[in-house]
Amino acid sequence: MTITAGVLALQGAFLEHLVLLKRAANYLQQHEGVKAPFEFIEVRNAEQLARSDALIIPGGESTTISFVAAQSGLLEPLREFVKVSRKPTWGTCAGLILLAEAANATKKGGQELIGGLDVRVHRNYFGRQIESFHADLDLPFLKAGDSTSGAPFPGIFIRAPVVEKILPSVDGIQKAEEQTAGTVVAPSKTAKDEQARSAMSSRVEIMGKLPGRLNKAAAVGAEVDAGDDVGDIIAVKQGNVFGTSFHPELTSDIRIHVWWLRQVLDSVGDRDGVR
Repeated sequence: MTITAGVLALQGAFLEHLVLLKRAANYLQQHEGVKAPFEFIEVRNAEQLARSDALIIPGGESTTISFVAAQSGLLEPLREFVKVSRKPTWGTCAGLILLAEAANATKKGGQELIGGLDVRVHRNYFGRQIESFHADLDLPFLKAGDSTSGAPFPGIFIRAPVVEKILPSVDGIQKAEEQTAGTVVAPSKTAKDEQARSAMSSRVEIMGKLPGRLNKAAAVGAEVDAGDDVGDIIAVKQGNVFGTSFHPELTSDIRIHVWWLRQVLDSVGDRDGVR
């Protein structure tokens, strides 16, 4: 059985993800004895999405991606894929915004969300494009990986969001979040939404943080009280849905793609005895 992982190819860095996915699959097959064949496809319509066992939503412009998805009739199939079928899905930067149940710093009606992660994200948290930056990240979930897993991961942040709030996994969170000024929410639907909430029952795990400003100041000798500075949340996971604020696809480091394909294998491959 071939495991098919799609990359949403409506806008953004989808080609870069495809390159690293192929390298990651080669690594798993050559170094970890994975026998399952992989296929990686660009997803632009509902038929291609239906072929996919897993999906990556790349970095780019979240408003553009959501607009093109709506025009292509893909928003509802994406919500079904992520929130009801609960297939493995990873969103990077813009993809994280789209997978959030709520996003702020946006205009009402200017952004549609897919949902799937019980979080509120702050769009463009670090500022404009010229304020993009690189940071070495300590990501504990990589430490069980390959021999280079102890090295910091090169995080590239471009107009990046952060997770500013973990939301309760309960019915009605969208309505409560909608009361926050400048916040848009993923749609809530009657019977299908109840099914989605049941599928989303697992708690949100914090998978990575960027050290906060007080800790950075302390590191260079400033006299500050950094005890309560917990840092910005830049990676989260809820069940099969994973999101990162940064762009692993814009590096040459395949470790997160290797890790994610392992998650896909655990979800899809073991079920059918192909690993």
